[in-house]
Amino acid sequence: MNKEIKSYNDRQTETDKEICDLLALTIDNELTEAESKIWHAHPVWFLDDNPTVGYSKQKKGIRLMFWSGADFDEENLNIKGAKFKDASIFYNDVSEINTKDLMAWLQKSRQIQWDYKNLIKRKGKLERLK
Repeated sequence: MNKEIKSYNDRQTETDKEICDLLALTIDNELTEAESKIWHAHPVWFLDDNPTVGYSKQKKGIRLMFWSGADFDEENLNIKGAKFKDASIFYNDVSEINTKDLMAWLQKSRQIQWDYKNLIKRKGKLERLK
């Protein structure tokens, strides 16, 4: 696990740390080619410099977000907003994480990608990469 991400996880409550650790390990094992780092104060994994998946502590729990998740056609991922293609799910206990679903979403995150890396250059217009 990336040292910065481990440090982020270690700063969470015990329950949230368990969630974060399971998410990080599963993402690392599934997206082996991804670069991971703390980006905008949260753990994020990048494929070809494009943000793909990450998580953050929010009032509702640990939010797992897929940047292109709106196109995954997954009912358990709650789509947020119409402008971008992100979708997320919240966890409050490690037992809520369905690792089979998580691995399927991670596979889709590799296959379905919108170009967030060039969003500013394109003045907020998203283009489909894959």
